[in-house]
Amino acid sequence: MDIQHTTPRQFVNYAFYKVDPTWRRLPEEERQRGKEEFAKVVEDYQGRAVVIPFSTVGIRPDCDLLLWRIAYDLETLQEMSSRLMATGLGQYLETPYSYLGQAKTSVYVDEFIHPSQEEKRSRVRPGEYKYLFVYPFVKSREWFLLGKEERQRIMHGHIKVGHEYPSIKLNTIYSFGLDDQEWVVAFESNRPSDFVDLVMELRETESSLYTVRDTPIFTCVRRQLRETLDLLGG
Repeated sequence: MDIQHTTPRQFVNYAFYKVDPTWRRLPEEERQRGKEEFAKVVEDYQGRAVVIPFSTVGIRPDCDLLLWRIAYDLETLQEMSSRLMATGLGQYLETPYSYLGQAKTSVYVDEFIHPSQEEKRSRVRPGEYKYLFVYPFVKSREWFLLGKEERQRIMHGHIKVGHEYPSIKLNTIYSFGLDDQEWVVAFESNRPSDFVDLVMELRETESSLYTVRDTPIFTCVRRQLRETLDLLGG
């Protein structure tokens, strides 16, 4: 029996926030209170959702922090967002990017993975890596019109390259019908240089011929929640 249809799937959201510069000009006491309110809302969802903070300060001009959120229902993510926006900090935050999808087992056979590990791959399990590289992914309609065996042949080369970089952990979510893109990929690693080399090598694979969009790309640094908020500059 297909486990994808018998086990609840995770909803995964990458929510990127940008702080209004006006917030930095508020009195320090008010800024500290707003950050503490924001942190307490996130902490209140422990057990109902996985929330991992990352900083993008100084890396991208259009966002300052990421909350990587995982839950088993959309209502939890929606309620959390509403409460975050109501905090003293949240009132000064914009959400320039937010990507949504579900975790599920890949339709492509990975010959490097033992069949007993496939169930684990149907869940997103964030590791303890320092860096996260995230981007939405869209393939051409021509790709989906290829026969299944042909797509598997092409993906074999793509997968083989990925396995040459054991320092990088891939997390893929499926956005079909839920968001504008088809997938969101998130690579965890402690070695950014390895990720640069991986992406360069993947550009040379046959599968890249069918890529329509794989930007914007976000480089994110994992930090403790309050440290991430302090890096906002206030």
